[in-house]
Amino acid sequence: MENNEHIVYILKCADDTLYTGYTNDLEHRVQMHEEGKGAKYTRGRGPFQVVFVEKFETKEEAMRREHEIKQLTRKGKAQLIRDKLKEVMKYENSKEL
Repeated sequence: MENNEHIVYILKCADDTLYTGYTNDLEHRVQMHEEGKGAKYTRGRGPFQVVFVEKFETKEEAMRREHEIKQLTRKGKAQLIRDKLKEVMKYENSKEL
């Protein structure tokens, strides 16, 4: 079965650092990070909190966005996370969901 969902995510690690990654199965990928089988960077830094998720139609778009986010400073990533949270909160009580 082919998964057509391409996801860029940011994890907040237990040591308060941020990790940006790409996957087509977020639940499985986070589980891999938790088990120490994910990216080398995240080994020993769990537990993790998913603080940002962005979905794309193609792997190429997602990989491009992952690269853009990885170029941001920590401050830039924090702003990205805040902006996404504001967007979510704006629609929290909306019937548009």
